[in-house]
Amino acid sequence: MATLVRRLFKIGLFISLFLMSVRYVPPNNVWTENESNAYWAASDWLGVRDPRDIYFVFWVTIELIVAVLAYVAIMKLWRWYRTK
Repeated sequence: MATLVRRLFKIGLFISLFLMSVRYVPPNNVWTENESNAYWAASDWLGVRDPRDIYFVFWVTIELIVAVLAYVAIMKLWRWYRTK
């Protein structure tokens, strides 16, 4: 039972960290000309009609990386704290 609670807590922690990163790490909504050209080239290369779809996937990937890094840091700090 304790293992189940720990796993549910970790899942809840990761989901909350992901939602916090989505809320507090805003995407840049204004593209420069170079960024626009890069997204158009990537969308043409991948066969995607709208470059904003690629932009969305790019930002969700960044949000996931931020959430994973925060989760790993919290877990390491927790283990370090418990050993003291």
